[in-house]
Amino acid sequence: MPRLSVWFIRASLIYLLAGFMLGALLLANNGIEFMPSAWALLPAHVEFLLAGWVVQLALGTAYWILPRHTHGQARGSAEMGWLSFGFFNLGVLLAASSGLLPGAFQFSGRVLEVLAAGLLLVLIWPRVKAYGA
Repeated sequence: MPRLSVWFIRASLIYLLAGFMLGALLLANNGIEFMPSAWALLPAHVEFLLAGWVVQLALGTAYWILPRHTHGQARGSAEMGWLSFGFFNLGVLLAASSGLLPGAFQFSGRVLEVLAAGLLLVLIWPRVKAYGA
């Protein structure tokens, strides 16, 4: 498995753990209100589980599982893949902080996430081919 896929999948599992911990905190606070400002963590909980875990796991798996060689090339530019990884994680963190910090963090986080997914799509698109081709 390529190192970039390993890091995508590891980061997705970290987001899964963080999202579950935030969800447990929100659920416990729903039963016994011990932290009145806990509902400000709901956007982070949703962002960590949807984008941080599910989308990042799909991106890492797609980079790993698509055909490895196309016309003598390897997987493509590793720098572009690492840039995509960095942009995506920065975007998840910015979008998740929108519940705690006012401002345009959610929009800029979404832009970074879409940019990162687009970079990875450009990187893996030459490897997409029909079965048997």
